Amino acid sequence: MGKQDGSDRQVTVGPIDDSTATILHVDMDAFFASVELLDHPELVGRPVIVGHKSARSIVTAATYEARRFGVNSALPMGIALRRCPQAIVLEPHFERYQHFSRQVMAIFDEITPKVERLGIDEAFLDVAGARNVFGTPMQVAQLIRQRVRSETGLNCSVGAAATKFVAKLASGLCKPDGLLVVPADRSVAVLHPLSIAKLWGVGAKTEELLRGRGYNTIGDLAAASVADLRRVIGDAGAERLHELAWGRDPRTVQARADEKSVGHEMTFETDVTDPQIIRRELLRMSNMVAVRLRSGGFVARTVVLKLRFSDFTTITRSRTITEPTDLGRTIYEEVRQVYEALGRQDAAIRLVGVRAEQLQDAATAPQGLWDDSGAWREAEDVMDAASARFGKGAVRQARLIGHMPHERPRLGQRD
Repeated sequence: MGKQDGSDRQVTVGPIDDSTATILHVDMDAFFASVELLDHPELVGRPVIVGHKSARSIVTAATYEARRFGVNSALPMGIALRRCPQAIVLEPHFERYQHFSRQVMAIFDEITPKVERLGIDEAFLDVAGARNVFGTPMQVAQLIRQRVRSETGLNCSVGAAATKFVAKLASGLCKPDGLLVVPADRSVAVLHPLSIAKLWGVGAKTEELLRGRGYNTIGDLAAASVADLRRVIGDAGAERLHELAWGRDPRTVQARADEKSVGHEMTFETDVTDPQIIRRELLRMSNMVAVRLRSGGFVARTVVLKLRFSDFTTITRSRTITEPTDLGRTIYEEVRQVYEALGRQDAAIRLVGVRAEQLQDAATAPQGLWDDSGAWREAEDVMDAASARFGKGAVRQARLIGHMPHERPRLGQRD
């Protein structure tokens, strides 16, 4: 949670009593950009932006060198390149990010069964029970950083604390490639000098309200009465922020919840009115969703179509299918029927997306008595094997050859 360029980085040096700092927050450093640099070692140390170099694109990720120029994720690409014209733009490869994420998470799972994934590149770990096997929390954190680096070539930052909030804050303060241990009796001393913007749940509007009343640091909030804070931000927010300002956070590390959905969406360079192009994109994204389902060991009961029209009106339509599936062809047929049932084939479309929901474990999901998808399954298994050996897109349906526009993944519950 320090400056995104790492210029105010804090790290733990030397021995420290870490016995109370049993919650770790591990966060990969500039994850997407760092994965891309594995294939471009000549660009290490230079400002690099990950994203599509087009008028409607946004920044997916940026190296710390680019961040020093004010380039951050979700920034329009045009603005990013005006701020940092010397930046090198690399296309994103989301399947590689998933690959390395699985490797990193597998390391966490070997350390402790108490892992709470927060997304593709960060997680909480409760390492209180790992002392007899791996050592103290600080030793565990050092082990994790060493293993991630040696097994993936990537760096991560780790915050260790007595609570989830302080651990997450600490991992931000020590970025990039750092370790910060905050024992319970040091939490308040670390927290109180920091800006109120560092508090979990304080967005731009809440920050504006609090600063308007003279609350600029976390220490200011801690010194205020809950009654005064209620008058500014309401009952629930006041109590929660006051507790966090004193380093109190009762939340525990929760084991990984099953991913609720997987999906892809894509914004066209120019608005599209040709239904054949829309159907082709639905097929391409259905296949991509299916690959992610199979790689994660899931099948889906519901498919969702998302469309954004030229006037920025956005609709989603879902359909629950009879038997759960992980086949791209099945997903495509369902979303195609949903699209055609809308009766808006002449509308100008800006964005299209496909998502699978109501995920189940493929190994335990009920199987239908009649399954005539064997040929398609065999074909998609061949595509999976070819992609694994020769790279994404090595084998595709004929109608997709030569057509690979830009897409954005939708992960878990990010919608």
